[in-house]
Amino acid sequence: MTSLALSVEEAAAQLRVSRWTLYKFIRSGQLKSFKAGRRRLIPASALNDLVDLLMEEAA
Repeated sequence: MTSLALSVEEAAAQLRVSRWTLYKFIRSGQLKSFKAGRRRLIPASALNDLVDLLMEEAA
């Protein structure tokens, strides 16, 4: 089953970046996230949006 939201660690592993880099994307507004209690979660769809954005910037 595919997760709707990923932890910071899971999202960083999916993108193959460090947690620090992932938080940088969140702080800059490039990656959407939300808080659930004390946990920060990233919607799975937001990872695709970030990759698309980074591809556009690279072109």
